[in-house]
Amino acid sequence: NLNVGRATVAQCDFGRVVYSYDDVADDTELTHFSIDRDKDWILPVMREAREINPDLFLLSSPWSPPGWMKTGGVMTGGWMREKYLKTYAAYYVRYLKAYLAEGIRIDALTTQNESETDQLGLMPACYWHPEFEASFLRDHLLPMLRAEGLDKIELWIMDHNYIMWRRAKWMLDDPTLKAVVKGIAWHPYEGPDEAMDLLHKAHPEIDAHMTELGAAWNLEPDAICSGGTTFIRILANWSRSLFCWNIALDETGRPHIGPFFHEDRAEAGGMVQVNATTLAVKYGPQYHAIAHFSRYVKRGARCIGSRCDKEGIHQVAFRNPDGEFVVVVSNPGPIANVSLVVGERYAQVRLPAGSLNTLLFR
Repeated sequence: NLNVGRATVAQCDFGRVVYSYDDVADDTELTHFSIDRDKDWILPVMREAREINPDLFLLSSPWSPPGWMKTGGVMTGGWMREKYLKTYAAYYVRYLKAYLAEGIRIDALTTQNESETDQLGLMPACYWHPEFEASFLRDHLLPMLRAEGLDKIELWIMDHNYIMWRRAKWMLDDPTLKAVVKGIAWHPYEGPDEAMDLLHKAHPEIDAHMTELGAAWNLEPDAICSGGTTFIRILANWSRSLFCWNIALDETGRPHIGPFFHEDRAEAGGMVQVNATTLAVKYGPQYHAIAHFSRYVKRGARCIGSRCDKEGIHQVAFRNPDGEFVVVVSNPGPIANVSLVVGERYAQVRLPAGSLNTLLFR
């Protein structure tokens, strides 16, 4: 029941070669724009995913504009240059239209993946000043989307770590920008997850989404429980979705461009591992952990208030549109016996040691 996905605008850190859709310097008319590189492998898989689940919600995120739009002139690092904001908006719209012509509808977008890092220049990346991002969305991209009839696409900002929450707050404090922004895109790698609650209190009208949850290939016994605990905390802090990163990689973490890779080991893994030689499939802990949510929490569910009086137990509760209740509970510690209490009704529940559990009731 996975029903959200993240599409990269040209190349990201998990790929084979670095490219944009227009690598001809100063082609401000975008004469050489082309998505042909995506047609062999990326677009067919995305079409197949939509056939399996027509309700698939797709977010697009760029790792870098074309290098010639940035200081330094390369895809791997540098700052976005103000004089190319309009050109880049046109580039983004060309991408959205080209994908739509191939049968792939994008439902939401971000301006930039991790806009305050360059990852040592080892992968496609770009710094964006928040004033440039605000101007890009408000003054350039949105008018073009409206002109092309694409204004139903949601605009999400930040696409970066918890520690960047003040960046998003500053941007949303501008009422003209807030009027066009639908969501905040979060990453969990640096800072406390309470940042999501702080931003929600400041701007409760804006949705929160966890747009990147990287997966190390960790087969320790408690990996499913610890991954599920992370998901619980994220969803209990207002996030409306979870995007795992990546769905599938090979046994060495390839394809890969970037700093998180060594010849003798992979520091990143997919939810699913596919052996590059035998095509044998292994399912990782993140795959099993997210199933506790994706199988049972339906689109349109509401996260509802819940609390736990037993130290060390983590929980989050939902009510599905059909009235069914879903409670996901993790127990990182020893065996625990707890009571699930709803009003005057209760049930005794035994939580195995180091476990992740899903409880369903009406």
